[in-house]
Amino acid sequence: MRIKGDLTKGIVWQEFIPALIVVVNSLTWNTFILSVFSGAINSLKIPSDEILLLFSIEFISIAISAILGSKFFPSSRRALLALWMAMGSLAPILLTTIPNNGMLINSLVCVFFGISVGAGLPSTLACFADATTAENRGFFGGVTFAFVGLSSIFFVAATIFFGDTIEIVIMTLWRLAGMVLFLATYKIKKANEEQTAPPYSNILGQRDFVLYLLPWIMFCMINWIEAPLLANLFGNLYNLIGFVEVVLAGASALIGGIIADHAGRKRVVMIGFVILGVDYAILSLISGMEVAGYIYAILDSVAWGMFASVFFMTLWGDLGRNHIKEKYYTLGGLPYLLAMFLSELVNPYVGMMPLATTFSLASFFLFLAVVPLMYAPETLPEKKVRERELRDYLEKAKKTKEKYA
Repeated sequence: MRIKGDLTKGIVWQEFIPALIVVVNSLTWNTFILSVFSGAINSLKIPSDEILLLFSIEFISIAISAILGSKFFPSSRRALLALWMAMGSLAPILLTTIPNNGMLINSLVCVFFGISVGAGLPSTLACFADATTAENRGFFGGVTFAFVGLSSIFFVAATIFFGDTIEIVIMTLWRLAGMVLFLATYKIKKANEEQTAPPYSNILGQRDFVLYLLPWIMFCMINWIEAPLLANLFGNLYNLIGFVEVVLAGASALIGGIIADHAGRKRVVMIGFVILGVDYAILSLISGMEVAGYIYAILDSVAWGMFASVFFMTLWGDLGRNHIKEKYYTLGGLPYLLAMFLSELVNPYVGMMPLATTFSLASFFLFLAVVPLMYAPETLPEKKVRERELRDYLEKAKKTKEKYA
């Protein structure tokens, strides 16, 4: 059945549901498995340079597997995504062996783990882009990330009440359930011979792509550099802040997605950067006060929701236009995944970094990130914006006429 209404025009639920399943399952699983992996590696009683080496192997494996996946997955998306998700169901079990393994075995586990995180992620998001259109991609991106938020609440609750062991079991079953549901709902479509996969050099040579990618890279770097500092600042409150952000970000993503489909992606992204800039500016002034944590949680979650609906879900699909979109999502997703490594580099020096200075610098660079966006073109087709503005005007005129008739 085709959904009616402006926001859902041109999409069939039967096409969107498989994309919803695989994206929600993958993003939720990735978020929590990366946290478990980080905890397992950092708890090892080995020299710090060996810990850093294991993290390096993980992130290199994520990057290489994502790049290779963007090349091979489009030709057989259904089968390869199912295989990738099956690999993911084994990863949580392998992580439990890390404390008892030697360096060589743990290195191989890191490689396997990196592949299970990165290989199918671009194709997962490309599946979402292909199931949506430019005029409703923001809304459905918001809907998808709202489901990610709800699923994350379930994982957080499971961790709090049942502990890490049950969390491992749940993550394994979650991945397997996602694979089964995806296979049951996804239907293989006839390949569009007109679609091409441009080389990475061509994509990086596109002015509009670079103008969005640069501020996104800047945000990812700031986000993961500041994460250890925030964890140290807020202490036990940091976990509560993370839980609150999951809830608020889901709602914010939905609102941001609706705005992105009506006012454009560019406005939503710029608003998000301004909110984050203000957030870190406030932290630089009142970081020692208890209220700082609550202010940070609210502003950060609102900005995160906006970024999730646009940067994670929508923008790279828009920029891919009629091309095969895996490579666009690879270039858009890797900065976020690889920037996590910065947290591991910063973590040993947290106590030596002045908070007011680091938060002020973060605020400055977040405001600076808006500059490239000022020159970036809007990816929502202008024709659609004008059509909606005209339709809204006609509806208002009709209501006014009926009121005074």
